[in-house]
Amino acid sequence: MAGKTQTATTEDNGRAEQRSAPPTLEQPTTPMNGADILIHAIVREGVDVLFGYPGGASMEIHQAITRSHLRCVLCRHEQGEIFAAEGYAKATGRVGVCVATSGPGATNLVTGLADAKMDSVPLVAVTGQVPSANIGRDAFQETPIIEITRQITKHNYLVEHIEDIPRIVKEAFYIANSGRPGPVLIDIPKDVQQSTAIPHFPDHVSIPSYTPNAHASRDELAKVAEMIKTANRPIIYAGGGIVTSGGSQALREFAVKTNIPVAQTLMGLGAFPETHDLSLQMLGMHGSVYANYAVNHADLLLAFGVRFDDRVTGKLEEFCKHGRIVHIDVDPSELNKNKEAHVPIESDIKYALEELLGLVEPGDYEAWHANIDAQRKRHPFSYQKMKDVILQQDAIDTLYRLTEGKAVISTGVGQHQMWAAQFYQFDEPRNWLTSGGLGAMGFGLPAALGAQLARPDALVIDIDGDGSFAMNVQELATLHAEQIPVKVLILNNQHLGMVVQWEDRFYEGNRGHTYIGDPEASGATDDMQATPGHLIFPDYVKVAEGFKVPAERIEHRKDLEPALTRMIESKGPYLLDISVPYQEHVLPMIPSGHTFADIITE
Repeated sequence: MAGKTQTATTEDNGRAEQRSAPPTLEQPTTPMNGADILIHAIVREGVDVLFGYPGGASMEIHQAITRSHLRCVLCRHEQGEIFAAEGYAKATGRVGVCVATSGPGATNLVTGLADAKMDSVPLVAVTGQVPSANIGRDAFQETPIIEITRQITKHNYLVEHIEDIPRIVKEAFYIANSGRPGPVLIDIPKDVQQSTAIPHFPDHVSIPSYTPNAHASRDELAKVAEMIKTANRPIIYAGGGIVTSGGSQALREFAVKTNIPVAQTLMGLGAFPETHDLSLQMLGMHGSVYANYAVNHADLLLAFGVRFDDRVTGKLEEFCKHGRIVHIDVDPSELNKNKEAHVPIESDIKYALEELLGLVEPGDYEAWHANIDAQRKRHPFSYQKMKDVILQQDAIDTLYRLTEGKAVISTGVGQHQMWAAQFYQFDEPRNWLTSGGLGAMGFGLPAALGAQLARPDALVIDIDGDGSFAMNVQELATLHAEQIPVKVLILNNQHLGMVVQWEDRFYEGNRGHTYIGDPEASGATDDMQATPGHLIFPDYVKVAEGFKVPAERIEHRKDLEPALTRMIESKGPYLLDISVPYQEHVLPMIPSGHTFADIITE
């Protein structure tokens, strides 16, 4: 392939993007096959690493990668590769790229595509497809991936002509990372990959029907500023849109200038420094009492880059029932979708915040702050330290202290995810990587893998549960083979902890297939104790050793800090399995469909 790419980041609406390679990449003058054209086009978008797993319909693409300067990370499962691409994207703001073959390879990407769609992750997924003449004939390893993914992608393409590849790739990257980011799928039949043409690579994208960069008008923002001026109990409800827009610094300046408290969604953690006096940390089902109290009693809710999802709102009609609502979001389909706003505004949130900075004035909310602080003192995030047993909260709290809050943290889904959100405080954006909207178990390890490749100098730690970890355990092989120094911390309670918690609270403790340990050891820890190490099943220490990843297990609290220190200071990948009790519950908790009045605190 002609020329050599350079990778850089630029700020477009505050969002980090791949920068197209400089003009030294001249237009080719000799024919290339479709696979080479595809890879050439991807390289021109500034991509330097992608994640893949080859198969019959994608072999031509992988052959083309070997002729390029791209690094292809061979994950051990297609779900692993797309979660890795998500981790790469979430940790940087750049487009994550993955490649899979047709049929089962493509369908194994489906969960990741749905996850990226719900969490607004910029992603380009390329799938090989059976030859054009075989499409629709139930050929070997054929699936109609375009139809399958139509509702879980921002856009998708079936490439029918080799001449369209450069334009489609250019459009795909633009669509994935503009407006509200999301996943784009490109499906390429094998005959299109093998045919030849002299390509023309466009420098610009022209999609007349797609206008993603909406900006609030001066009048709209002036109205918001006036509402802030007359409010007595305002609160900022900040979501993941702040992070994806690059608006974290603008949010910080806005909150400090106005003196308005900030509650963050699960996806918005790090958008505003959690250690700041104005931070109320996370709100919602397992959010802080004081954040939920503030929303419940606010007379003005400034909803910035959020979707009013059910895990935040609970019973919709009671959510911020007595307050006026300003909702600013770049995606117009989110405005008034779940909760009607008094002032809905379609706009890039970074732009809106920067413009509002010149319109707002400092506010005096002394009584409001005092009320919230009283709740903060009465109901902090807390746990009871035990003499010998390691509690999940204790492990995360100790990790936070030892890393000084500077690590990049990924998680699976479940109790460990919520405890990580509560006890590991994030002061910067893009250090928190989790599956929020879809809640996809198995996300943690591959997402950490992708983040580590994107940020090689960062300490990247996957805080996982034994249930979630099992779903993509094979990516330990990728850590070893690629020498990726991700650390894995497993909080191992031998149960599907979050489902157990719901069973205890709402099903009279009846166990509906939530024990995932050794049947022969079932019932060995009926009291508040962790499963003894010799009864842990599966033995992740031995599993890790089989993948040539150093590992250890601890059971006693006295061993916690030394073991975490060994993990943190290890030079390569490392797994620490911590035996914890399954009876512990994540609190506070607002039951699904309920209100702040129903919050459970003990």
